[in-house]
Amino acid sequence: MKTVELFEPAMCCATGVCGPSVNPELLMITGAFEAMSKVDGVQATRYNLSNNPDTFSQRADILAAMADDTETNLPITVVDGEIVKQGTYPTLEELGHYTGLVFVPADENKGCCGGSGCC
Repeated sequence: MKTVELFEPAMCCATGVCGPSVNPELLMITGAFEAMSKVDGVQATRYNLSNNPDTFSQRADILAAMADDTETNLPITVVDGEIVKQGTYPTLEELGHYTGLVFVPADENKGCCGGSGCC
């Protein structure tokens, strides 16, 4: 099974729709992780520093990566136990590379996966 974990900075919600403005990057990540969670053979989990501090503190690799500067080193993407990206969210292309999945942005082809409902 392919495991993708995302360790995110402290925030009030993971969706990107809270606060004064919508964060399109968080919307994309939320959609991608929701889609990955529905695929057999992929386990996709997000951890928020404010909601899951114990998960952060139990991971020596994450604590070491955050030691220099939490603000610039988060988010951290971990694939199969190995840190693969720090400081920015993974792109759809990168998530596809990590998992072998193909992501189609929702605004292309009139919806996710061309409107087939597979996402």
